[in-house]
Amino acid sequence: MQISSRFTVALHIFTCVDTFKDEHKVTSDFLAASINTNPVIIRKILTQLKNAGLINVIRGTGGIELTRDLKDITFYDVYQAIEPLEDGNLFRFHEAPNPECPVGRNIHSLLDDKLKSIQEAMESEMKKYTLNDLRSGMQELLAKEA
Repeated sequence: MQISSRFTVALHIFTCVDTFKDEHKVTSDFLAASINTNPVIIRKILTQLKNAGLINVIRGTGGIELTRDLKDITFYDVYQAIEPLEDGNLFRFHEAPNPECPVGRNIHSLLDDKLKSIQEAMESEMKKYTLNDLRSGMQELLAKEA
């Protein structure tokens, strides 16, 4: 299973907003140029982030503002906004395994707890990182380039 690139694009968006907020008007066109994608894709992701309450998008003049401090937005928050889980489960189970087969009738009992544990571990790890970590890391990288 693979998380779509929308998650890393969202993290890229937050990093651009923070890095360029004092120098440029950060619009979907500006972000699309940095990410090297179509502005329509950026606008869809911005809508998801806005609907999750993580950003405000200023219409007309353009621009994006965060609704919380960077240290208060985790990777998990972004993940939840961008990759909403169907029924809250990371792993989709194949439909209706054969109850006449000994494996089919027991596969859920075998895997459900393990898959839930894997999901919880991933989510717990995502909660350890904040957008402030991105700020610190980007500042270090830019300082090395200077």
